[in-house]
Amino acid sequence: MPKFHDSHGVKGASDEDFMKLQKSPEDEFGVAHINILYNRAEDKAFCFIDAPSKEAVEKHHAKLGYTCDWIIEVQTTA
Repeated sequence: MPKFHDSHGVKGASDEDFMKLQKSPEDEFGVAHINILYNRAEDKAFCFIDAPSKEAVEKHHAKLGYTCDWIIEVQTTA
């Protein structure tokens, strides 16, 4: 499965919201979170996710009310 990294605003999400999202199973778009990094003071979140395509990442975030600043496909060393 391809891996993607994206950035968007935090939009008032709580620690619990992020933890719940990270632990959620793959959604209807085939997206599953691996890790979420965020900084409320900077209003910035960075998602590291498994997804079949960039379009799936966009649809996943739109469903949650987020618009990504950018989305890139990445490779990992692990």
